[in-house]
Amino acid sequence: MKKHEHIVKNIVPGSIAEEMGIEPGDKLLSIDGHEIEDIFDYQFYTEDEEIVLLIEKPDGEQWELEIEKEEDEELGIQFGEGLMDEYRSCRNKCIFCFIDQMPKGMRDTLYFKDDDSRLSFLQGNYVTLTNMSSHDIQRIINYHLEPINISFQTTNPQLRCKMLHNRFAGEALKKVDELYQGGIEMNGQIVLCKGVNDGEELERSIRDLTAYLPLLKSVSVVPVGLSKYREGLYPLEPFTKEDAREVLSTIHRWQEKLYEQWGLHFIHAGDEWYLLAEEDIPEEERYDGYLQLENGVGMLRLLFNEFSEAYACLDGDERQEEIALATGKLAYPVLRDMAGKMEEKFPNLKIHVYCIRNDFFGERITVSGLITGQDLVAQLQGKDLGSRLLIPCNMLKADEDIFLDDYTVKDAAEALQVRIDIVKSSGQDLIRSMLGNSSATRNEQTDLC
Repeated sequence: MKKHEHIVKNIVPGSIAEEMGIEPGDKLLSIDGHEIEDIFDYQFYTEDEEIVLLIEKPDGEQWELEIEKEEDEELGIQFGEGLMDEYRSCRNKCIFCFIDQMPKGMRDTLYFKDDDSRLSFLQGNYVTLTNMSSHDIQRIINYHLEPINISFQTTNPQLRCKMLHNRFAGEALKKVDELYQGGIEMNGQIVLCKGVNDGEELERSIRDLTAYLPLLKSVSVVPVGLSKYREGLYPLEPFTKEDAREVLSTIHRWQEKLYEQWGLHFIHAGDEWYLLAEEDIPEEERYDGYLQLENGVGMLRLLFNEFSEAYACLDGDERQEEIALATGKLAYPVLRDMAGKMEEKFPNLKIHVYCIRNDFFGERITVSGLITGQDLVAQLQGKDLGSRLLIPCNMLKADEDIFLDDYTVKDAAEALQVRIDIVKSSGQDLIRSMLGNSSATRNEQTDLC
């Protein structure tokens, strides 16, 4: 096993670490004699009221520091890497991988394929289990790191090897048994590929995965995303309206059966299936508390419900403004209807809603989170934008005003000659932005009612 070195980057002023003389550039060697692998070891071993740190100074001198503190009191040491370790990249070559479908020339971070169980716990990422050792599984169980989000794709071992292009992918499914026996809560996803893991294979996967209830809380089924950059990749076809209705029929049948037995709907369809099938989005109760929002499951229902609740609290007025809102094909019908309701209550408010076609990745990509700055600008040139253009925050890099293609919000605003407001993901924020009551920042949260 490799030796882990953790160099102190910063010390919090007034902290225990500062009081003990720990400084940036020092190395943390161990806690209570335990070598620290990553952030989870560090957090686990620093919870006690009495701990012993072994610190190495830049000149090689080692300090053994005995520390007494309150339980769970932070030491005040900050490290360069959030995980205190390198991120683990994916070893698979999945037939549906979206990163393989991206054009060259984009920023390097967009091509990194993570498959790190620690990010699953910290950020909700989905992992395939293929690069996890028995040691990794045991640490998850020992530290009770949950929930772990797992990309199943299929429970057919041979088919999973084919889909992940990894001969160990089928064997990796046995690690789910270990997590289940260790009492770890999980969520799952199935990226459905037409003619590959749908139909009878989907039936098999759902049936097999029900064996992990109730610790496996939810499993989402989402359609494969197909960009126009698929030359040389596994031949995959888009789903049709009839296909979508068949998928939904399967999911709904299982939901009814499992809800009677477990009080959970368990298996959930991504919002795209309903729009493709031209069927209504289910009511809130069917989503079991929105366990899979980040996977596009229930996002439109939650947005609509939040909007409706906030809308009911509004008193219309005579304010006058013309604005525009841009989104992807997936959310367009819902946002268009919401804009219409706002115009009913505010008769002098004009809202233009524009559906941005994804020319960069291809028209089959319908989510707003994959819209580029260049598509936004090209398709809104010459359009009626009014005094402000609203765009959802998921079009941008987290905590930065940069689109996928490195266009900045400033670039787009200058090209379109309009102020751009960034709308957070809730229905309340959407209303605030439509009414011009938003500061267009990401962290402000107030209640309309």
